[in-house]
Amino acid sequence: MKLRNAAAAGVAALVLAVGMAGVSLSQPAGDGGPPDGGALFAARCKGCHEPPIARAPSREQLHGRSNQEIVDALTSGVMQPMAAGMTPAQIFAITTFITGHAATDGPRLSTTASPPADVAPDAAAAAVLGKVRPISGAMLQAPAPGDWLQWGRTYDGQNFSPLTHIDRASVRALAPAWRRPIQGGPSMPTPLVHDGVMFLQTSPDTVLALDAASGTVLWRRSYATTSPSNQKMGLSLSGGRVYVPTSDLHVIALDARTGRQVWDHRIELSPPATDRKDFVLRSAPLIVGDKVIQGVTASGAPGGGYIVGLDIATGRELWRFHTIAQPGEPGGNSWNGLPLNKRSGASVWHQGTYDRDLNLVYYGVGQTYDTGPLLKPSGVAGTTQDALYTDSTLALNPDTGKLVWHFQHLPNDQWDLDWVFERQLATLNVDGRPRRVVMNIGKMGILEALDAKTGAYLFSIDPGTQNVISAIDPKTGVKMIDPQKWPDPARPTVICPGPSGARSWPPTTLNPHTDLLYVPLTQWCMQFGKPSGPGFQLLSSGVGLSNADHPDAAASGKMGRLQAMDLKGRKLGWRQDLVAPISTSVLATAGGVLFAGDLDPALSAFDDRDGKVLWRAPLDNYPSSSVITYSVGQTQYVAVVVGMRNNHINDLSRRYQAFRRARGAAVAAPKGEPAVVVFSLGNRAG
Repeated sequence: MKLRNAAAAGVAALVLAVGMAGVSLSQPAGDGGPPDGGALFAARCKGCHEPPIARAPSREQLHGRSNQEIVDALTSGVMQPMAAGMTPAQIFAITTFITGHAATDGPRLSTTASPPADVAPDAAAAAVLGKVRPISGAMLQAPAPGDWLQWGRTYDGQNFSPLTHIDRASVRALAPAWRRPIQGGPSMPTPLVHDGVMFLQTSPDTVLALDAASGTVLWRRSYATTSPSNQKMGLSLSGGRVYVPTSDLHVIALDARTGRQVWDHRIELSPPATDRKDFVLRSAPLIVGDKVIQGVTASGAPGGGYIVGLDIATGRELWRFHTIAQPGEPGGNSWNGLPLNKRSGASVWHQGTYDRDLNLVYYGVGQTYDTGPLLKPSGVAGTTQDALYTDSTLALNPDTGKLVWHFQHLPNDQWDLDWVFERQLATLNVDGRPRRVVMNIGKMGILEALDAKTGAYLFSIDPGTQNVISAIDPKTGVKMIDPQKWPDPARPTVICPGPSGARSWPPTTLNPHTDLLYVPLTQWCMQFGKPSGPGFQLLSSGVGLSNADHPDAAASGKMGRLQAMDLKGRKLGWRQDLVAPISTSVLATAGGVLFAGDLDPALSAFDDRDGKVLWRAPLDNYPSSSVITYSVGQTQYVAVVVGMRNNHINDLSRRYQAFRRARGAAVAAPKGEPAVVVFSLGNRAG
């Protein structure tokens, strides 16, 4: 995933506490003389942007952006920490200094003041919440059709709904049901729904319980974090509690009916790490039995990331697994002779999945950005450059945290093309017999299937969006790397995809009735070459990165792609090229419909047999969460969160806008307020 160390560590996003809802930048306010935009840039921005570090855009690139883009980044996006305490007049000054454009178009500052006051349930809310049943282990294993209880809905992470009322015919009647404005910020939350109540985590470290039929706030609880609010993907439900990761490396438990805090656990660092700002809780916890299992990201921290198992009753830590192999332990010799304090990365970005029969939890692990020491063999006897457990699937015992098996998809990842996303479980016919399989798709868009019990490699499906891997051994899964794509600052080469990935955080979806998997892909590339120029440096190998079009996108004028994969036939299915990239998950339903949001921005429904567009609804801001569907009473709903400015949506929207402008299209950034947007059909839910 993207780098989060040095100055970028602060880009975890603090909600700007200046209380400036709806202030127009064409009407700056402030005492005394006008603020000095150049001085503000020098004090707050220059260190990262002139010259650019990590993945930060250069000042030259910033100059080409609109006033609204700069404002959004400072007030509701990933640059909020750099704008902490700034007045509207100062934001006006720094914006006009960066772009060189007078703010005559009246861009508006987002409503991202300090968190709203907590709301306790009133009598009407208590009546709704009183009907919410405690969630048992059996419910998590087999949720009611109308509920969405986990990040991927079910333990297997298939992201599939059995509801059928919205089908290929009725979807055309889908209409807006309700909209609930929420705090802006960098999150990309997935709503959860149980017994007619929607639970949602948003910025800044705020949890909402909403009436899922109307959007009415039932309770609201804000957590007083000591760190900037960061890019979290969700929360978890079990029993009568809501389990929430926080921006300052805590996990808290709330009462689901009242929002009252039950316990608060501070996750401690493991030596040699000393700086808590290097660590982030990005994913929702995974609840397995009496354990709350939480992955921890650690992009630049010495010693790397880890996974912890907490006691569900108290929050006490019960076990910890380090995702960087430790010296003296299995795999510890795979870091080219580096000591532990020189090993970093191996972050855990996504929620895990769980197989009850095998009693295994599955997690993906990211790469390291400190690739320079791994570029060439060290010559130290008995060492390799594989860098375990980066770019691996891990199978852990949830009771003990012990590693049962691992499979490394890409040793020594020199491109930030990791395999960190969700692991989906399914039972497939392999070699004439049913076999439990764990699958994942990394940034290159390649699906890999492994035996869920042993980790044995089974097969891969490559959609052809990448150019780094030239061949995959059909028996072992070992990759052959095109030698021309090996990073070398002296030899520029186009890498497809770039580090943002042909696919990224939003999950894929699997229809278990047809064994078709549906994948949102983006067709884009980057040039790896000299560290100078308009691009940026991300990796310590010294290569510079700059934008490059994907040849398929350049030929078609379409950056997006919805790709079906046939798991039975182990081959590609249909594909639908799209002008705008998909920016949300893809959601498959038993009604034969796929839902996905894109950067037009819009929410669309596709026929799962061929990708034909069946229905499309414009949105007033970019959608960037998982799309979910649920039912309350006799009504089926479809929900998505819009307007959150996380790294995923920022990178994708900037590239898409540049791609469209280069082809003569007029592209404007959407201005709708962040919100949960819900559509529905009346009548009878399936």
